[in-house]
Amino acid sequence: MRAMVISRFGGPDVFELQDRPRPVAGPGELLVRVVASGTNPVDAKIRQAGSWAGIPFPAVLGYDVSGVVEGVGPGVTGFKAGDEVFYTPEIFGNPNGSYADYTVAAASIVAHKPPSLSHVEAAGIPLAGGTAWEAIVRRLAVRPGETVLIHGGAGGVGSFAIQFAKAAGARVLATASKANHEAMRDLGADVTLDYRDTDVMDQILREAGGAGVDASFDTAGGNVPMSTQVTRPFGRIATILPPTGDLDALYVKNQTLYGTFLTREGARLREMAPLFERGQARVIVDAVLPLEQVGKAHERLDSGHGRGKIILQVGA
Repeated sequence: MRAMVISRFGGPDVFELQDRPRPVAGPGELLVRVVASGTNPVDAKIRQAGSWAGIPFPAVLGYDVSGVVEGVGPGVTGFKAGDEVFYTPEIFGNPNGSYADYTVAAASIVAHKPPSLSHVEAAGIPLAGGTAWEAIVRRLAVRPGETVLIHGGAGGVGSFAIQFAKAAGARVLATASKANHEAMRDLGADVTLDYRDTDVMDQILREAGGAGVDASFDTAGGNVPMSTQVTRPFGRIATILPPTGDLDALYVKNQTLYGTFLTREGARLREMAPLFERGQARVIVDAVLPLEQVGKAHERLDSGHGRGKIILQVGA
């Protein structure tokens, strides 16, 4: 099978096209033919200096899959050859990601692809969408009528968070640079704010009626101290990166802080799927590139620019 392999850490040029043996599904596993693979900032972080992930060389990166079941390992139920599926592979210690024609995964982390979505669309959901779902729906438990602040609403996780919070019935405030405000409003944000404004905290408090928002989600990093200031007493805060800075207000205001690191599970994907089927959430695809151009995808990831997901077309 074709696979884009790295044998060392470095820049986008470290990827090498190799012909590798096709993997075999073991007990409790599925062999999946990859049709499309999403790319994510964590892919680039691992490529650059990912010793923390414990992935041995040579390694195939890639942590978003949409594809077709080709083989079913012993003990697996609920899946059969030919099923269209999507999932996010494990990261830690896993040298066999989705930048390849085939990959294997525990059946427990896989779900059937929503029929109305293409493989390209589905490949953009599992990691970023799952992270947003975990924060907005499971941890923050956003309810109708609440006001929710999303830091970094134009990013991969943030764009899903806006849609999930809106679907939950919340009033959504979202921050990003001004160039991304129209896109955030198109996703459902009620109020868009420029995070670079010197009075952005005052703007948030005004929009929240002075008391503060009910819940805040930091998808960009570094915003938890601000969140403690603009979230109401007994409010909830979630972050996908370790919090730094002055968090005294967290205690004074009796707030709850949730760290959100995505675990892999098929159940979460099945929970999310109906929103995409009903059109209450959608994937923003920025570009589709062939597998062999994964280096170009990583150049765009490294730049920090672009809007939406960069997807690799692996198969047909």
